[in-house]
Amino acid sequence: MESGPAVFAGVVFALFGGGLLLWTTVRVRRREPVALGVSPGASAVLTTLASVAALVIAVWCFSRL
Repeated sequence: MESGPAVFAGVVFALFGGGLLLWTTVRVRRREPVALGVSPGASAVLTTLASVAALVIAVWCFSRL
């Protein structure tokens, strides 16, 4: 019964983290800004860290099953 919310949260974090990582990768490879008004290097690093953190949380949620 309690695995339902863990699966839902894990899927949400995995989709968000994967999508953000993919989007950041595409923007960096095209040499386009990741965030407007911010240093390109800093914004790429921060969004990469946020996406990896979301993927780690997703793995943690799935490990709770």
